[in-house]
Amino acid sequence: MATHSPLAPSSPWVEITAGTDDWDAADPALLRAMLGQLLLIRSFEEFVLTLAGEGLVHGPAHSSIGQEGGAVGSIITLTGADEVNGSHRGHHQFLAKALAYVAPEGIDPLAEVSPEVRDVLTRSLAEICGLSRGYCKGRGGSMHLQWKEAGAMGTNAIVGGGVPQAAGFAWANKHAGTDAVSITYFGDGAVNIGSVLESMNLAAAWHLPVCFFIENNQYAVSTNVSESTAEPRLSARGLGFNIPSWKVDGMNPLAVHLATQEALAHMRAGNGPTVIEADVYRYFHQNGPFPGSAFGYRTKEEEAEWRARDPLLQVSEHLVRRGLMTQAEVDESIALSKSLMDAVGEVILEADPDGKPGQRRIKPSEWPDPNFVDVGIRGDLSEFAGVRYEEIDTFRGQTAERKFVDVIAETFDRRMATDDRIVIMGEDIHRLNGGTNGATKGLASAYPDRILGTPISENAFVGLGGGIALDGRFVPVIELMYADFMWVAADQIFNQIGKARHMFGGESDVPLVLRGKVAMGTGYGSQHSMDPAGIYVTAAGWRIAAPSNPFDYVGIMNSALRCKDPVLVLEHVDLYTSTGLAPVDDLDYFIEVGKAAIRRTGEEITVISYLSMVNECVAAIEEIGTIDAEIIDLRWLDRASADWDTIGESIKKTNNVLIVEQGAIGTGYGAWLADEIQRRYFDWLDQPVQRVTGSVASPSISKVLERAAIAKSEEVAAKLRSIVDHAGN
Repeated sequence: MATHSPLAPSSPWVEITAGTDDWDAADPALLRAMLGQLLLIRSFEEFVLTLAGEGLVHGPAHSSIGQEGGAVGSIITLTGADEVNGSHRGHHQFLAKALAYVAPEGIDPLAEVSPEVRDVLTRSLAEICGLSRGYCKGRGGSMHLQWKEAGAMGTNAIVGGGVPQAAGFAWANKHAGTDAVSITYFGDGAVNIGSVLESMNLAAAWHLPVCFFIENNQYAVSTNVSESTAEPRLSARGLGFNIPSWKVDGMNPLAVHLATQEALAHMRAGNGPTVIEADVYRYFHQNGPFPGSAFGYRTKEEEAEWRARDPLLQVSEHLVRRGLMTQAEVDESIALSKSLMDAVGEVILEADPDGKPGQRRIKPSEWPDPNFVDVGIRGDLSEFAGVRYEEIDTFRGQTAERKFVDVIAETFDRRMATDDRIVIMGEDIHRLNGGTNGATKGLASAYPDRILGTPISENAFVGLGGGIALDGRFVPVIELMYADFMWVAADQIFNQIGKARHMFGGESDVPLVLRGKVAMGTGYGSQHSMDPAGIYVTAAGWRIAAPSNPFDYVGIMNSALRCKDPVLVLEHVDLYTSTGLAPVDDLDYFIEVGKAAIRRTGEEITVISYLSMVNECVAAIEEIGTIDAEIIDLRWLDRASADWDTIGESIKKTNNVLIVEQGAIGTGYGAWLADEIQRRYFDWLDQPVQRVTGSVASPSISKVLERAAIAKSEEVAAKLRSIVDHAGN
């Protein structure tokens, strides 16, 4: 008979309640400050719903009314160095952190608020209404609120989307040697999302000081939590990752405060992450001013039961019971908070001269200038002022034939030795003598605390890198073992990292390097072989670099690491084992962002390519021997960085264009480039832009079929001959 031995989780899991004794023991100043914040947030949210009802809020108004106790109870004692981020329903989270930052001594509910508090309310309201005085200049709106100065690092419209970033904030705090923590707020609907669970695992493995704060409001839109999981006690998720977890009544701000103090003590002592589950209740539907019962998924009786436990009511009742405030003073404080919001509203609102009596409108002067629409997608590259640019033909240092992948490792070694902000992360990069290809050879022993071998969880560690970048103290370098794995981390790459600067007002630097390996020709098949350039070029925010030789790699990677925008650096496995001229001891130069290179001059046709296909183009032209082709090595591929001066000058000379890439035609970079060229230089073209690409399908395993699916020098030569023949006819 088999022996059955009961197992128990390694970490504690407790539920905290706060009784009358706890309320009696609580600092009066703390309780008054709680009430002050709760009243301001509640009045703010009610005012937002009023404006939404008047049609003055464009887009959703995800009210947090009813949930304020969780945010206030957990945030009120955080320091300015602590960081929070939140969910799409995050007004209360943002306001609690911003108010605690400008009024660390607390907000007395009966006192006149400071100009700083008034400014927080005004700018927050302006942002939700999409106005220029908002924290994100109107671009963030209700769901993307950020004020980095206050440690409010951004609410997030993607369910669970901000959680990996909070792990990045925590890593930065820990690596900087502080006891600061991060708290990431998300709801019951996010608990079952992969990025959340991946981040819990990563934070636990790396002992990061991040609190996963679950606002369990019972419903993901209209789906009850009991319908979504067999374990509705959501704090149980922490136990699977050896994370100490607390469950608490989120309608009781003091209970939340007590649980958070325990979690903070755990994290500040260097013991790793925590989980807090706060049971709360949103009084209204997913969006707008109507209760859930109006849509049939909740009962009025259920709503009344939760409203009877209102966090404002609980705090005020105990203040009155203890003789710290009278009921009249509580009523007065409620009236004062409502009056304050009316005054805040007057800053951005006015009577509509064309409307009915009492109808309001946004003051025209408050709207952002339409010309601001695309400003700040990327930075202005001012960080490159005074740097030393080099090209191989102007370089005065010693060069030698060097193996490409060895130059990659040496470049990182040099940069990490001279800049302790750089941290590299990815799967197996700390093992196997430099990862699967040797690109990080020797770095783990030289910089053990900055070479981070990650779990297989791309969404988590890419997002963690994004959080590090947004924090701003360190420069993350993320290696995707294969470029195809970008799809696993697509939310973090495109929704989060790529959009962050623009979404948060155009001023949030996002210094991050993502290395993507292109592995066509290796026999790894459809899910390991793509060239992702054509996908990234359609996504605003990313710069894309594609070095074709080891000399350029040094300068391009140096530029990528200096750039304050996220940069994708593509690396082709065909180049790893190749050799080329590279510096022997000078690894400190830069290749200018947005500068292409002419690899061969010619008069007959302009051939445009990048990565390993540059060499294939050279080989094809040499094989033919009779075509006077000019070869442009793009080096920088994104819309903002394409070298139109070099491209245009060549086209005006040759009047013919061939774009050469290796990958599948459907996701190919060349389609975008051909469109741009034909619109920019149509009058100089003797024929349509021609392309060499791979096939429709991704490369498959069969050696024969793989070769048929990709382009090499043979395809380039055949296309060149057909173009010249066509021109001759």
